[in-house]
Amino acid sequence: MLRNSFHLAQSLRNGFSRIAWRAVSSHGPRQPLVSPERRLEKAHPTFTERSQLKYARRLVVKLGSAVITREDNHGLALGRLASIVEQVAECHLEGREVMMVTSGAVAFGKQKLAQELLMSLSMRETLNPKDSKEFDGATLEPRAAAAVGQSGLMSLYDAMFAQYGVKIAQVLVTKPDFYNEETRNNLFCTLSELISLNIVPIINTNDAVSPPMFIRDDEPAGGARRGIPIKDNDSLSAMLAAEVQADLLILMSDVDGIYNKPPWEDGAKLMHTYTSDDSNSIEFGKKSKMGTGGMDSKVKAATWALDRGVSVVICNGMQEKAIKTIIGGRKVGTFFTEATESANAVPVEVMAENARTGSRQMQALTPAQRASAVNTLADLLVSREKFILDANAKDLAEAQKSGLAKPLLSRLSLNPAKLRNLSVGLKQIAEDSHKNVGRVLRRTRLADQLELKQVTVPIGVLLVIFESRPDSLPQVAALAMASANGLLLKGGKEAAHSNKALMELVKEALATVGAEHAVSLVSTREEISDLLSMENHIDLIIPRGSSDLVRSIQQQSLHIPVLGHAEGVCHVYIDRDADLQKALRIARDAKCDYPAACNAMETLLIHEDLMSGAIFGDVCNMLKREGVKIYAGPRLNQQLTFGPPAAKSLKHEYGALECCIEVVPSLDEAINHIHTYGSSHTDVIVTENDAAAKQFLGSVDSACVFHNASSRFADGFRFGLGAEVGISTARIHARGPVGVEGLLTTKWILEGQDHAAADFAEGGGRTWLHETLPLD
Repeated sequence: MLRNSFHLAQSLRNGFSRIAWRAVSSHGPRQPLVSPERRLEKAHPTFTERSQLKYARRLVVKLGSAVITREDNHGLALGRLASIVEQVAECHLEGREVMMVTSGAVAFGKQKLAQELLMSLSMRETLNPKDSKEFDGATLEPRAAAAVGQSGLMSLYDAMFAQYGVKIAQVLVTKPDFYNEETRNNLFCTLSELISLNIVPIINTNDAVSPPMFIRDDEPAGGARRGIPIKDNDSLSAMLAAEVQADLLILMSDVDGIYNKPPWEDGAKLMHTYTSDDSNSIEFGKKSKMGTGGMDSKVKAATWALDRGVSVVICNGMQEKAIKTIIGGRKVGTFFTEATESANAVPVEVMAENARTGSRQMQALTPAQRASAVNTLADLLVSREKFILDANAKDLAEAQKSGLAKPLLSRLSLNPAKLRNLSVGLKQIAEDSHKNVGRVLRRTRLADQLELKQVTVPIGVLLVIFESRPDSLPQVAALAMASANGLLLKGGKEAAHSNKALMELVKEALATVGAEHAVSLVSTREEISDLLSMENHIDLIIPRGSSDLVRSIQQQSLHIPVLGHAEGVCHVYIDRDADLQKALRIARDAKCDYPAACNAMETLLIHEDLMSGAIFGDVCNMLKREGVKIYAGPRLNQQLTFGPPAAKSLKHEYGALECCIEVVPSLDEAINHIHTYGSSHTDVIVTENDAAAKQFLGSVDSACVFHNASSRFADGFRFGLGAEVGISTARIHARGPVGVEGLLTTKWILEGQDHAAADFAEGGGRTWLHETLPLD
């Protein structure tokens, strides 16, 4: 069943076709996997993007010596090897065809021989101490070590794969086997038959008899190369992958991938993508300390395989779950591709570095200059209205064709009124920006002529991930500009045209102050999971969108803090002293004004003393007229002989014209209910009792708590912040709608003369004052 599902996935590969392996009858003559003539042709297009690697059905995985050998050279790294075996087994059980090319026989054999020789040496020392010599394991003959180690290595593989019910077979080869047509055909027919029998072939060179490495180009008449010079396991793997028409070749080494120069040198940068155009921009260092092949040989092998239709990734085999991560489309190692378009795109790491530099440029500006940039953007939203709306119309047309839901279409849509409101909000941000960055929060005279200040500074580089709503882009950009933060924006593909147009205006506004790289739109096909792993470049992640998006980001981001809320389970509590008309008006607005918003009411709580009056019926009738589907909480359900269906959960964000109604016996029970089932977002009390209101406002532990006002007021623009970058339910740093203040942190500035800490020790001559100074 797994194999059938994988064949189905293979058919979705955007025209990526391939030649099936021939089924080989055990009774008939063996046939080659591919005819000799066919070997000279490119079998199928390579993958152009990492996201396509999930469709790779036939894999060749090469394990270098440094990957499976312990750092002390004494035997194999069993834990690391077990992890790789587990991943290969998982791929095999998923229906992929996997072949392994492995080193390790020499290392394993040396370990066994060293043990035997040490025992023998110990015996000789006992019999004749004068003849004892110091043992040096490095003097062991590699071919002898390989002969000893081959059987042990395969026994180890067999035991490891057996844990997953996977059968393996050893295929020993020597270099000349690839240059003799008969042995070459026999080799690939054997591999074909093993694959057809659901067996994982493990190929390793027969180093016990293999002659020294040699170079052979095999250039036939006419100049078409039939083979690669086989000098190491890298070139052997490339030859194998090309011959069997593999979809993906993974070369596992002891470095993270290909660097533009040796990784230990200053300025070395990992190349996540490699094309033939990069061949002249790389400086190669020394070979691997364990194996025979260096980065130069790996690049040559990878590019040779790529020319023959095999996608290649060079990665660090010591990284946890490297194989599965690569197949999952994550940015691991160096991906070899022929797609010059994606290769020419600005790497997101460069964007992040530019954002860091841009943030420092913005911080060096005066408040008036930062405000000027935001004002320029606000004016552009109005003056370039047609340009923006034309781009938005393209998104709307494509969204309608794809069947995007109406609430999402509403979020996606821009109009002149929205743009004018955006402009007004940005003007407000610009006005407030004069007192944000560099504001002194505290001044203390620690001692004579030693003064300490705490001042506000930007957080650094922000990553904001948002869905559907293109109006988020200028809002967030303006907040970042006003707070002098660098910014990466990742929008949804449904708003691609709108986001691109709006980003042009942001760049235009930033150019007026010489910081056009401070904000960038990540429009490449970067996986969000890759962005979330950039802890060296990004300081804070802010997701804006559905609860599913926010929750997913919070779960995936392991090292970068996330500011946001996973759910918006907001309550409106109608107290027994509530004004009926106020209650109806507030409940209607909280639920029906924009039901998809995170600050919309999800649960309506009613004091049980009101159930004997008309309020319950009036509330239900009002909600039904608005098209709201009602669910009953447990207490309400017990009191009704018939009525709304029971709510499946009291801790649920409907995000639509649906809500739950529950009865509570007291104000304290209402507060307890909110603490039990709420999400600490926004909660409301409707009452004319000031004491009850005061208790509610002081006791409910949510980011926003309101009295006689709709929960829909929990919004940055409505709070007078100009806009919001998101709403936070966290208890550290910003909380509630996050404007410029929430994008700032602090630093301490100390100014002295010749002060030393020793001066304040006993007899040092200086004394502490710790005198609080005015801020002005």
